[in-house]
Amino acid sequence: MKTKFIVLLAASVLALSACKKSESTDAAATDAAAAADQAATEAGEAAAAAGDAAAAAADATAAAATDAAAATSDAAAATADAAQEATAKTADAVSDAAQATADKAAEVADKAEEAAKK
Repeated sequence: MKTKFIVLLAASVLALSACKKSESTDAAATDAAAAADQAATEAGEAAAAAGDAAAAAADATAAAATDAAAATSDAAAATADAAQEATAKTADAVSDAAQATADKAAEVADKAEEAAKK
């Protein structure tokens, strides 16, 4: 926007300069047309730059979304692994407790059998 303003200001200065120097009307018109053409070119370049910036922003947004999805997937996998490990540890603890209970029950049964024989 600033560049566009400067180009238009330069075109105005050229036009005024042409009037004060009493140049021919054709030369002033040619200068004004050249300045207008340059302003149009600058405006086109500014529009292209804005398009490039929008594309870069879209690419950055897509990359951020991909990274977030990957992080979410990693967190889900870690949660699943932790749940599986907790289940395995719980199963081992239950198995150990059941074995200990069976051992005690066998011990009590043996003592009861010995007591019954006496």
